[in-house]
Amino acid sequence: MVKNLSISSSLIPDKQRGSVESQVFFLTNRVLRLTQHLQLHGRDYSSQRGLWLILSKRKQLLVYLSKRDKLRYDDLIGQLSIRRLKTR
Repeated sequence: MVKNLSISSSLIPDKQRGSVESQVFFLTNRVLRLTQHLQLHGRDYSSQRGLWLILSKRKQLLVYLSKRDKLRYDDLIGQLSIRRLKTR
């Protein structure tokens, strides 16, 4: 049995549903749900591909946010407790 991992949507106000932070928030929730699904169904390759696509979209948004506003990026990473981007 897998725990129900999700982040409450109270972090995002209704006015900011299209902001980068809210998009990353919703993508992170989808990543958590797909990760739970894949723990039960390890050979579901179409879900794996969907997870990879969601992760790449979230990474693109995080790169954009880190270049535009480092403080908002740091705050978002802290709230969602996800790893920082790798920098070269």
